[in-house]
Amino acid sequence: MATGRGANARPVIDAALVRRLVDTQFPQWAESALEPVDPSGSDHVIYRLGGELSVRLPRHAGAMGQAEKESEWLPRLAPHLPLAIPVPVGVGEPDFGFPWPWAVSRWLDGEVATVEALGGSCAAAVELAEFLTALQRFAPGDAPVRDARGNLAGGSLADRDQATRAAITALAGSGGAFDTAAMTELWDAALAAPGWDRPAVWFHGDFHTGNLLTVDGRLSAVIDFGGLGVGDPACDMTVAFTLMSEGSRAAFRAALGVDDATWTRGRGWALATGLNAYTSYAFVDPRIAAQTTRQITQALAG
Repeated sequence: MATGRGANARPVIDAALVRRLVDTQFPQWAESALEPVDPSGSDHVIYRLGGELSVRLPRHAGAMGQAEKESEWLPRLAPHLPLAIPVPVGVGEPDFGFPWPWAVSRWLDGEVATVEALGGSCAAAVELAEFLTALQRFAPGDAPVRDARGNLAGGSLADRDQATRAAITALAGSGGAFDTAAMTELWDAALAAPGWDRPAVWFHGDFHTGNLLTVDGRLSAVIDFGGLGVGDPACDMTVAFTLMSEGSRAAFRAALGVDDATWTRGRGWALATGLNAYTSYAFVDPRIAAQTTRQITQALAG
């Protein structure tokens, strides 16, 4: 059974379902082995397909439309970027009770970047700044500014105001693990910061440690472009607070040439997304608890 009951139920995605989808829609890969990738993200279930491909299926309705967006735009962006990005090779159709399009892409080798390996590296920080500079330089052209559900690509900090303040209030009773007064001060400052007043540019939309790959200790690829959009690039400052230390963060900011208002909005994005992940997953996953605690505290540090 691929779906549960209720309008908000998430599909049950297992190897049997993925096997049926692949074999019927891409029979050329029917003999290729399937292996689940763990941990997958909060938006997608990922399987490795043979040695060269990956299958990526949305977990929930909020991730629908990402397969088509990546298939259209990543091949156009890839030649202009200094790090490898996923190469889509096919978009699958809903079937067998699975309700949304899904993607097959080339497999990218590498290990997920870690703070321990790269957090203090100014060279890595500058590489990431160069990646974002190249991404922002590529003209949006006819890129839609709205996503598949009609929402502005990337949303805005104001859209997250209610949820972020609710999370801060909830953590106020958590025994002092976080400085909630400092959180409120940063959040107010981020909302009050002047908005992006230049031409819209491309942003990755989910630019953090978990979406960076390394080979032999060096950055090699950026993955998961489900949040790709056009507008204010402040959301991509999040990587400065998930991966970097004070020194490498300064090198990143200088290389990217980030103004005070964009940096403050970026700190707000890091705080909001960190709080969302912490309140949603930290109490059941110690790994996420550690990652998001660091993200929040680094955003507060600036």
